[in-house]
Amino acid sequence: MRVVRNVLDRVLGTGLAVLMAAMVVNVLWQVCTRFILRTPSSFTEEVARYLMIWVGLLGAAYATGRKAHLALDLLTGRLEGGARRASEYFIHAVVLAFAALVMVGGGGRLVWVQLTLGQKSAALQLNVGLVYLAVPLAGAAIVVYSLGALLDLRRSPDTNAGPASSGLN
Repeated sequence: MRVVRNVLDRVLGTGLAVLMAAMVVNVLWQVCTRFILRTPSSFTEEVARYLMIWVGLLGAAYATGRKAHLALDLLTGRLEGGARRASEYFIHAVVLAFAALVMVGGGGRLVWVQLTLGQKSAALQLNVGLVYLAVPLAGAAIVVYSLGALLDLRRSPDTNAGPASSGLN
């Protein structure tokens, strides 16, 4: 499982870097065409919006894998031993269930409906289903990361570790 997570980390990290670079170039082009050339580009705003969607969703998946996501550990940070371990199992299981059911299941259905209907974006004439594809892809990555976290919890010895070592910061 660790190999799968390492590969996923590399793919997501590289993909996010490429998407961010494309977003920077796109927004720079938008500013240049609007303020320097005085003829605004017709597609840059839509491209920026779609890149932001992909970066936001895939970035959330990447942060989940790195255990760098936003979390409130007010309760978990005060627990010790078995209670702490049980709360970590519960948290990872809920994240896994949400990602699988809502993001992969619901997002996959949304993509399928949009691809079937053939709705096109205004400026790019891009099938909107391709934009929404970020939802089930990010959900699948979160499922992999959550499964890995659950397996790590199962394999790790029951310790009285502090909040910094739990990975739920």
